[in-house]
Amino acid sequence: MKRFLAIVVFLILLAAVFFIEAGNYLVVNNLQKSDAIVVLAGDQADDRYYRGLKLLRQGYGQHMILDATTAVTYGHSYTELAADLVARTAGAEASRVIVCPINGDSTKEEATDVGACLKTLQPPPHSGLVVTDNYHTRRALSIFSNRLPEYRWTAAAADNSYLFGTPWWKHREWAKTYLTEWQKLIWWELFDRWR
Repeated sequence: MKRFLAIVVFLILLAAVFFIEAGNYLVVNNLQKSDAIVVLAGDQADDRYYRGLKLLRQGYGQHMILDATTAVTYGHSYTELAADLVARTAGAEASRVIVCPINGDSTKEEATDVGACLKTLQPPPHSGLVVTDNYHTRRALSIFSNRLPEYRWTAAAADNSYLFGTPWWKHREWAKTYLTEWQKLIWWELFDRWR
């Protein structure tokens, strides 16, 4: 009976640690200097863009690829809006920023489009630094490493305090993001990775 009770207590403690630390597990921030910085597309991508631009200015990459979907809103495509943002804010680095049109609506499909944009760079890159929202870094890094294995990938987290933070259970939006991202990460690791 004592052994059973010890196992139950251990499992409860293990579950508590997982519950508390699982939000931190989603975040990977292992940035290294790379040939190209890839800023992933997203609904609230401004934080990602400015993080990528800062890293470009700090010498973490020779080029920056800014992903933007080809979808249209209010008469303008996101690629047009992204190009306008680069022209207004990148300054001297504008010539090193490429807007990459993305047709897919998942990170897995986005990786394919990014692969085509990477092939246009000269000299050809061998490494990439993925910039995305902090909660999305682990899955994005795994997807890009799987789908584009010819490059060495690292990740840089862009803080999006509206959608995610730790401890993740303190705000409703953070909890929703946490649960959704874990669902997507598990689905990727169990199914999509192998297709």
